[in-house]
Amino acid sequence: MSVTTQPAAACAAPRKKPASVRFREHMRRNRLAYILLLPAILVIAIVVIYPFFYAFNLAFTNTNMYNINSPDKTPQYNAGANFTEIFSDPQFYVILGRTVLWTVINVVCHVSLGMGLAILLNRNLKIRALYRTLLVLPWAIPQVIVAMMWRNEFNTQYGSVNLILQSIGLPAVSWLTNPFWAFVAVCIVNIWLGIPFMMIIILGGLQSISPEYYEAAQLDGATAWQQFRRITIPFLKPVLTPAIVLGTVWTFNNLNIIYLITQGGPNNGTQILVTYVYRAAFDYYRYGYSAAFSVIIFLILLVFCLFYIRATRGAGEVT
Repeated sequence: MSVTTQPAAACAAPRKKPASVRFREHMRRNRLAYILLLPAILVIAIVVIYPFFYAFNLAFTNTNMYNINSPDKTPQYNAGANFTEIFSDPQFYVILGRTVLWTVINVVCHVSLGMGLAILLNRNLKIRALYRTLLVLPWAIPQVIVAMMWRNEFNTQYGSVNLILQSIGLPAVSWLTNPFWAFVAVCIVNIWLGIPFMMIIILGGLQSISPEYYEAAQLDGATAWQQFRRITIPFLKPVLTPAIVLGTVWTFNNLNIIYLITQGGPNNGTQILVTYVYRAAFDYYRYGYSAAFSVIIFLILLVFCLFYIRATRGAGEVT
């Protein structure tokens, strides 16, 4: 009996195409997609990538207003002297601690008060749509208008805040002339401004939870706190994680509220990192120093985002 054999070439594995050929075929198949992405890539390169590397390079120079465009004096690389000056200044650690305190106070209040309002609005209330509209209004108003409005409200002599305190028998407070009360004032404004964002995000998460879970828990005799702890919080984690991270980054870098109300005063009592960088760049014209400060802020937020990646993975496992 004869046995037919196939040629060796037919049994061999197909030959892999060179990388250049595969790349050309990939570009040919996805040409339209890259053409549509090109405008966005160009905008990101111009608005984000180039300024980032320019600022990073500027951080290692002694660039200031007097040598940036001078033909006689040109900026020189100073081998990280800006970073050495920043970390050797005790004021940096005071401002960093105040920035962390500012961020923690605001984010905790945003989340806790926003969750409380979201739980109330998630119930069957009359004219619930009107309540939602009124509660979202602070977020819809531009921050510049909000800051100028609250600055007048905190005025010691004719501001409505002190008038209300005096009407209930409490003494007037020097809101914008005392460092402690000025910090309390800007925290109040930013909390009032940031609650609607958290409320809307959490309300959307609450509406995505099926009522069947709560019905089953009630049949098992679970209390309201147990339902909140075992059902509401786990299901809200995928929503809360990015919301808290975004709120933290926005609050950490929030220049408008503090600068427009107190300009970092009085006596630098409300100064945080971003307001300090702004003054270094546009009041003292120390561009290299302020760029180094910006790099430090970026690294702080980068570390925080790494924790965020871990948290989102955990949230994914919960869902």
